[in-house]
Amino acid sequence: MKALRFTVAIMAIMVALAPAQENGVAAGGKWMRYQAEEKMTGQQRVKFALPADNYLDNSDRRPEVTLFCVGGKLKLADFRPNFRMAGPNRASFWGRPQMRVTVRVDNYHTNRNWNWVNGDFLAMDEDTARQLIGANIFKVQFITKDDPQIAEFSPAGLDLGQVRKACGLKPEKP
Repeated sequence: MKALRFTVAIMAIMVALAPAQENGVAAGGKWMRYQAEEKMTGQQRVKFALPADNYLDNSDRRPEVTLFCVGGKLKLADFRPNFRMAGPNRASFWGRPQMRVTVRVDNYHTNRNWNWVNGDFLAMDEDTARQLIGANIFKVQFITKDDPQIAEFSPAGLDLGQVRKACGLKPEKP
């Protein structure tokens, strides 16, 4: 039993350290790009990550937005608050749990319903991802157990050619 716990603990540490071993390169502005090749298919997997400008109340990690692309197409755009979110507050048409958030892209405000994924992150819609990559200001207000929180991002400066090649995305105005 002790050996099993030790093995599980070692595996958890290895998984936690795996992202730190990725070699990220600057992708313009405050963005970082991480790239790997899928071993079986040879497809390129690219991740673009943007840390928030601010820390949330009582948190030691910044929120982050991430674009995951495989084979030249966007597979997932997500918002990771790195903070305990409240539970989902609505269901999608298909019954998936969602959280209603308020998004600011430059001077445009809108409410979005993003899929709530195990309390860890919110999956953004592709339209928001397109608006994000061309914006100067990007803010997300989401719900926590106590109060709403606002994550503030400065996405300007991203090399849009890299994003177009890796994800097939072009910026879009709101």
